[in-house]
Amino acid sequence: MRLWRALYWPIQCVIVMVVIYRKRSIVPMSIWIPALDGKGALYRAISDAIAQAVQAGELSPGQRLPPQRRLAEQLGVTVGTVTRAYAEAERQGWVAGRMGSGTYVCNSDAKEPPSFLAAPTDSEDGLIDLSLSLPPPHPLRATELGRILSEISCDETILRRAVEYHPERSVHLYRARFADWMARLGMPVEAEALVMTQGGQHGIDLALRALTRPGERIVADSLTYPGLIGAARQAHLKTMGVPLEPDGMDIDALRRLCTQQPPRLVYVTPDQNNPTGIALSEEKRKQLAELANRHEFWIIEDGVQYLPQADCGTPIYKLAPDRTLFIFSTAKVLAGGLRVGALVVPKAMHERLSAAVRAQNWMVPPLMVEAVCRWVEGEEADKLISWQTLEQSVRQGMARERLSKYFPTGCSHGNNLWLPLPDGVRASALTATLEQRNVRITGAEPFCVGSEPAPQAVRLSLGAASSRKVLAKALDIIHDTLQEPRSLTWRPL
Repeated sequence: MRLWRALYWPIQCVIVMVVIYRKRSIVPMSIWIPALDGKGALYRAISDAIAQAVQAGELSPGQRLPPQRRLAEQLGVTVGTVTRAYAEAERQGWVAGRMGSGTYVCNSDAKEPPSFLAAPTDSEDGLIDLSLSLPPPHPLRATELGRILSEISCDETILRRAVEYHPERSVHLYRARFADWMARLGMPVEAEALVMTQGGQHGIDLALRALTRPGERIVADSLTYPGLIGAARQAHLKTMGVPLEPDGMDIDALRRLCTQQPPRLVYVTPDQNNPTGIALSEEKRKQLAELANRHEFWIIEDGVQYLPQADCGTPIYKLAPDRTLFIFSTAKVLAGGLRVGALVVPKAMHERLSAAVRAQNWMVPPLMVEAVCRWVEGEEADKLISWQTLEQSVRQGMARERLSKYFPTGCSHGNNLWLPLPDGVRASALTATLEQRNVRITGAEPFCVGSEPAPQAVRLSLGAASSRKVLAKALDIIHDTLQEPRSLTWRPL
């Protein structure tokens, strides 16, 4: 009896606390729970709440959202509703899913979505935007296009051809002229193997939609081109990252993946990884081709980031011709606004790719293809490419010399420079500080594939500066900012 009296009040207190806990549905402080007003579609209300929380600072960049099942239980909705809400928030750019890890708030300090309207600054007091991978500006790009369009406007035969419907892959005449140009650039192809596209990004999207089905797995370097990541999300594919080594993709890690469950396809940029500039070694190219043939997965080989032939390795589409689709475009050579490129496609895939083009846009505009073909057949295209190759080499030298203490990497004739940051320096803090100082660069997060955290590094696109003088100014600002570590280091919690 005495024991019961002694324990009575402690037991009553425990019971009361349990009741209160269950009624209030108490959750850990680290779990974010949105407040819903009960109006409209539930998935839309959740996605709107995510957007509002990000804008208000309630959800921080890099913060992980609650697991879908757990949030569904807390809100009393189905898991499918939360899944759809997360997908909508991702479509709007507020969050990003990482396979095997969860959904995270995007790390962006911009108040508005980034613009891809690239107009190099003419004023040294204006913003110097090194965030987009653009070829160095040259007046010849606009003047030569103007001359060609003037010629076309006086050619009745070409004008009649330009207003007609063409086959999905384009007419053989255009494909033959484009193939001749690619061969001169060190990419030997047959005209019959080409499918004309509206640029490299269109080529990626076509390849994914022709080769994959929603839910299938694709593989890329752990740091890769954001356009591939975006296209894979639109196609509802599961993207897995394979570690990068100094000589390219870790083929042993890919081999282990294949023994468990081979991916549907592997995406590579073998001559210069975007963003790091790492090249895939000849031995690894052969191993990748062998794995593709053995496990019957496809390879998308992206060659849009142009390099002179001396800097390139053996094309993978030559090592595994029946398993590889090669992507090329005029964007990084002539002008991004032309939106003309090509896919090199195995014969067995011709009909499937034609159907994909027909479903999306029927054909590439013949007027633009004619303009490109005329341009590349003249001397001015060769002059422009020669100048650009030299210019990019000079800009690479400028950047490496100014930032040498941070051990940057990149191709000697490439456009991008990858800059690992000193210990303790945050990429997000650096990009934010530089933005305030009128220099815009890109952190590692947009390039990340898989669940591994983004490395503390940034990409500089050297060609985007309007001149060497403007680039030198930007490099000085970056260098001087890195010498002020107090504002860029990790903040204690």
